[in-house]
Amino acid sequence: SKGIKVDVTEKQAKIDVNIIVEYGVRIPDVAFSIQNSVKSQVETMTGLNVESVNIRIAGVNLEDE
Repeated sequence: SKGIKVDVTEKQAKIDVNIIVEYGVRIPDVAFSIQNSVKSQVETMTGLNVESVNIRIAGVNLEDE
């Protein structure tokens, strides 16, 4: 429940997703992929129109040495 927030009306949904990314990944690519996947899956499963999927980078996971 800490990483995802969903605001739902009768026909629309707004979704906020907090993620932690691995060091060295291209953040825009990861965010775009998550946005598309979440939107597609929610629309398919619920029939709701997903108005927005907002990605917030909560942190960067550094590799252990």
